[in-house]
Amino acid sequence: MTAITAKLVSELRERSGAGMMDCKKALVENNGDIEAAVEYLRKTGLAKADKKASRVAAEGLIAAASANGQAVLVEINSETDFVAKAPNFKEFADSVADVALKSGAADVDALKAAAHPAGGSVEEATKAQIATIGENIQVRRMVRIANDGPLATYLHGGRIGVIVALKGGSEELAKGIAMHVAAMNPPHIKPEDVPAEFIAKEKDIALSQMTDKDKAKPAEILEKIISGKINKIVSEVTLVGQPYVLDTNVTVGDALKKEGADVVAVARLVVGEGIEKVQEDYLAEVQKAMQV
Repeated sequence: MTAITAKLVSELRERSGAGMMDCKKALVENNGDIEAAVEYLRKTGLAKADKKASRVAAEGLIAAASANGQAVLVEINSETDFVAKAPNFKEFADSVADVALKSGAADVDALKAAAHPAGGSVEEATKAQIATIGENIQVRRMVRIANDGPLATYLHGGRIGVIVALKGGSEELAKGIAMHVAAMNPPHIKPEDVPAEFIAKEKDIALSQMTDKDKAKPAEILEKIISGKINKIVSEVTLVGQPYVLDTNVTVGDALKKEGADVVAVARLVVGEGIEKVQEDYLAEVQKAMQV
C-alpha cells in the first residue's frame, strides 16, 4: 500500500476539487492509488454531498437578476468565506439567479425544482457543487418583485442584495434608493408603515425622559414637544424620512418627490442573517484528517 502523505492528499484534492477528508478516505479505500481514488470520488461524490448538507453554511453570496419588469435576489450559502469568494462559486450563484428569473419560480422550493443549465434540477446542480467543492452548499432564500415602472437591483460586495420598485421616477433613482437601502436598512418605508405599538412605546419613553418643568407645561405644548420627538424617531426608521445617502442635504422622500415618484416595494437580503454560525478550528481539523 502506498503511504498516504499530505502531499498525496493535496494532489488528489487539486485534481478532484473534493474536500480533504473525502480525498483521504478515497486514498485509504483504494490503497493509495491516486487514479482509482479519482474515479472513486467521481462515483461517490453525490452520495457524500448528502452527508455534507447537515453542516452549517452561513457564508456565501447574494446574486441578482432582472429583465422585463421582473427582478430576483437569491441567497446561496457556503460554509466558508474562502469558497464564497471563489470565481466558480459566483458563477454558480449567478446561474441560479438566472434560473430563478427565467423559470418564474415564486419561492425557493420551486427554484430548487427548476431546471438548471448544467443538467437536472437546481437542487441536483447544488449537490454537484457540494461534491466538487467539498463544503455544504445551500440555495437558502429567494425573493421576486414584479413592477411596471422603474425597477432596480443593487449588490454590495455580494453580501447584501436589494431590489427597489418605483411608481414614476427613473431606473437611476430606483438604483440610488437601492444603494440607500443597502447602506441604511430602514425598517419601514413610510410613516404609516410604523406599527402603532412602536409609536406608543416611544411616546411613553419620551414622556418619562421629560423634566418636571416640561411636564407642567400646558397639554397642547406638551403634545407638540412629544410629537416633535416622535416625528424625528419615525423619520429615522423610515426610508422616506432618512437623509439620502447620495445627497444628504435631502431626504429620500425629497428625492422621490422631485421626480414625482413613489416606492412600490423593497426587498433586502443579507448573507447568513438568522443563521447561527459555528466557530471551527480548521488547523485541528487538518491535523486530525492527516492522522492515518
